[in-house]
Formats: sequence, structure tokens, C-alpha cells
Amino acid sequence: ISICRDLPNIEVITFSVNGISDLEPLNQCQNLSELYLRKNNIASLNELFYLKNLPRLRVLWLSENPCCGLDPHRYRMTVLRNLPSLQKLDNQAVTEEELSQALVDGEEITAPPARRNVENGCPESIESSAAESTTETESELLNFSLEETNKIREELGMKPVPRDKFSSFSPRETDCNRKRRNNVLNAILLLMKELDAESLEIVQQTVGRRLQALQKKELQEE
Repeated sequence: ISICRDLPNIEVITFSVNGISDLEPLNQCQNLSELYLRKNNIASLNELFYLKNLPRLRVLWLSENPCCGLDPHRYRMTVLRNLPSLQKLDNQAVTEEELSQALVDGEEITAPPARRNVENGCPESIESSAAESTTETESELLNFSLEETNKIREELGMKPVPRDKFSSFSPRETDCNRKRRNNVLNAILLLMKELDAESLEIVQQTVGRRLQALQKKELQEE
């Protein structure tokens, strides 16, 4: 997610199911309002340190990460104590009563987590962890990625992607490659929001040439 360092004006980020463990690249996204991080490898709630200075963050989906632990109440209270401006956490509305209770039951985070050797992206090692122990089926992965991609497209005023178009990856493709491809697609859609009319015309021309080249290649292979 290092690309986020170059996107200070980005407003919505969807990185669910991507093996992400470090949120440091997000601390420059001052316009970020919605952040979706479900089912990643975020091990410590101290990663919230990098989100504390994002003034517009209102929606966070962090569930099904190792940092959620075995105590849902403590987890929710800690998140809300450190991010009191949230209006929705894990698809559940935040109440004034919870924000008050969070000052008592939540743990204040004052420092970033210790550095780890695990890099963002798909883990290269096969060591077991709480996140890796959860088996993600291909159908679930595609359904969730499709939902989030179409949410981004809706924000941009674009038509939703049909399921048959979105899930047409080769069966031989690994989950890791599929996640990365979905991630790239979402990043491109979000970057389009930063472009003006002239830049979008360049993108349109480039996409047209790319499609022609791919169609020509398919005809040659047939």
C-alpha cells in the first residue's frame, strides 16, 4: 500500500483481503474518509497510531484481523478511544454512549508498533498465524472484492462491473496474484478521481490502444 504515500487527496480506500500488516503509508492521506481493511494481517492495534491524525476518517472496517483479539468489547473500545471521530466501525454505527465508555474501557495508543520483518502483500513464508489460519474461499474473495470495487465505481459515477467480467481470471491464477490484480484495479479507479478532463482523455486513448493490442493477440492465438 506504499502507493498511498503519493495520494494525499484520496478519500476512499478498499484494501480488504490483501495480506496488509502495516498502516504507516496511510498517515499522509489527510482527506481519507472511508477505509476498508477487513481480513488482512494487521497484528497490533498500535497500527491505529497512523490513523489518529486523519481528520476526515469516518468509516473504518477492521474486523477479522489478528489485532481484533478475543475480546470484542476491548477491541471496539480501544479503536473508538483512539479514533473518536468514527461514525461507523466494522459496518456498525458508533453511538455517543460507546464513545464515552471508550474513555474508560479503551486503551490509548501513543506510539507506533515495533517494526516487523513481514512486508505488505502476500506473505512469502508459510508460517502459521492467526490471519493465515482463516481459509478464504475463491468465491468469498471475489464476491467481497466485487462489492468494494463497485462501491468505488459508484463514488466515481461509473457503472458497476458485472460479475462475469470481474471473476473471469484464469483458474490457474493464484490467490496472491488475484488479490494483487484486484488491488491494482481499485488503485487505478481511485487515481482516476485525481485526473482532469485532458488527463482522462489520455487514459481513454491508452486504454483503447491496449484493448486493440490484446484483441489482436487473442485473434493470433486462435
